[in-house]
Amino acid sequence: MQGGSSGVGYGLKYQARCIADVKADTDHTSFITGTLSLKEENEVHLIRLSSGGTELICEGLFSHPNEIWDLASCPYDQRIFSTVFSSGESYGAAVWQIPELYGQLNSPQLERIAVLDAHSCKIKCVLWWPNGRHDKVVSIDDENLFLWSLDSSRKAAQVISKESAGMLHYLSGGAWDPHDVNAVASTCEWSIQFWDLRTMKKTNSIDHAHVRNVDYDPKKKHILVTAEDESGMHIWDLRMPKVPIKELPGHTHWTWTVKCNPEYNGLILSAGTDSSVNLWLASTSGGNDLTSESPIESPTERVDALLNSYNDYEDSVYGLAWSSREPSIFASLSYDGRVVVESVKPYLSKK
Repeated sequence: MQGGSSGVGYGLKYQARCIADVKADTDHTSFITGTLSLKEENEVHLIRLSSGGTELICEGLFSHPNEIWDLASCPYDQRIFSTVFSSGESYGAAVWQIPELYGQLNSPQLERIAVLDAHSCKIKCVLWWPNGRHDKVVSIDDENLFLWSLDSSRKAAQVISKESAGMLHYLSGGAWDPHDVNAVASTCEWSIQFWDLRTMKKTNSIDHAHVRNVDYDPKKKHILVTAEDESGMHIWDLRMPKVPIKELPGHTHWTWTVKCNPEYNGLILSAGTDSSVNLWLASTSGGNDLTSESPIESPTERVDALLNSYNDYEDSVYGLAWSSREPSIFASLSYDGRVVVESVKPYLSKK
């Protein structure tokens, strides 16, 4: 099904790639996003959906010193978030705090509470464990995985451990398993690697080319969804990593990002460089009973589970975020700085 946008829009002043759900804000449906301007002073916008769902309101506008390439909200404190940023050829990462009474200040300034400064390579992302309070963060650069201890009250971050991905592996991103605080997946050009943070050793890998993005299914253990340059999307059962259990068509150009819904089983968003967002309903179980401890490996099932395609965008869509507070709502961000918030309630009846 093809569809234009019936969503609520909000415009940033500059180009942008990153948007995140503010999970710790349990009173409002809110998102945080940051810009990517080479010449102008960049901005972080804290935006909230109005109670009637008809307007996006700017709750806070903060200057940020550099281009923002990655942004993630702290899952247990709504005023804390991380960014990966660049200045010229150099990359950095930091954890920031929004001032407590920011709504009453004329020009509120972000407070930098920690700098993740142990990297010597190009930093790709910062990961927070999505479930509950956890004082660790993971950062990934081209070649290494770092585990940090974060103490926001003392405004400090310390490296606990570090491991190299190995020769010929250039890491591009990753995801933290919501079912296992010690498990992280990282992506590189030719594979997905799985790490145990207790030992910082690889536990497994999937040889699969051109994976752009990964997301764990928050409702089911062992399930991972991947977005790929040319081959669309795949759903994997990590107990049978040789072949994916499902294949989805993806996008007409590169599929850039995927997000599994935090509440509704099998509901998946994808976005790509074809200037569209796709909503899928794909069971994350294969033809066999994957609830058993020893599922039987079977050929990949090709499914066209498209519920809707939102294609009222004028640029590539790089940012996607489901709302944790209202799981039927998502926000998308296209490169031209346009935020659109949509409700998928009309499609939930088809589940």
